[in-house]
Amino acid sequence: MNQQHLSSEADDLAVARTFVEHRLSARALCDYPGPIPETLSRSYAIQDQAIALYPSQVVGWKVGGVPVALQGELGAHRVAGAVFTANTWAVGSQATALPVIEGGFAAIEAEFIARIGADVDPARLDWSLEAAADQIDVVFIGVELAGSPLPTINDLGPTVTASDFGNNGGLLVGPELTDWRARLETVEVETVINAERVGWGGSAPLAGGALESVRFLLEHGARRGRPLTAGTLISTGAVTGVHRVGIGDEAICRFDDVGEIRCRTVKAQPRLDLKG
Repeated sequence: MNQQHLSSEADDLAVARTFVEHRLSARALCDYPGPIPETLSRSYAIQDQAIALYPSQVVGWKVGGVPVALQGELGAHRVAGAVFTANTWAVGSQATALPVIEGGFAAIEAEFIARIGADVDPARLDWSLEAAADQIDVVFIGVELAGSPLPTINDLGPTVTASDFGNNGGLLVGPELTDWRARLETVEVETVINAERVGWGGSAPLAGGALESVRFLLEHGARRGRPLTAGTLISTGAVTGVHRVGIGDEAICRFDDVGEIRCRTVKAQPRLDLKG
């Protein structure tokens, strides 16, 4: 192993450790904590280090889009980030409190959440949309809390986003979308923040829709040595937009004829429950 490789691994670990420490202590970052990754492979190497450091189990993955202008350069149209058990919540009768790091990045995203029904072939690298759909046993409506200690994470591009868990702060899982094969592409969704309608849409805005996100993740997970297993949750992409929020905001995501999800943002506190 040459010195340059050792240096790269040390840089990756330092970036990963800084992100994890700031997430757990609920502290914002002023700048990216190291050299900005030039490739997505480097970004995922950092994310892998961070997954190993984060004191919770991976329960799923969020999938987001890569701007068209960067897809050729980066060789990808989606990015993925880990979702942890400790940052996953079920919708209840009251608005769910979502923790936001003061001074960091936070946004609300209405999403469809697919659940994988059985362990997939870890060696399979080529999936069609139809085959990907067959791996899904349930689809839920939900909300992704996009969140990071770094306020400029989205401004710095997909390689930065991918390095910090894909800018995922948590996942709120709502009711099941019954008969999802027939209904997924037709459900209309709107997002309201502080009583103002800020976005509306459906599964189509992210090119290829929710099923393309599942197909992408099946291939992506296998290539990373992280094949999808039974029960894995996939947050398939924002359907009404990425809506920035601050502390104290109230949001409602309405999925026509399915249900609505209410949440409110609160100031994140240090995760003493995870620090032991």
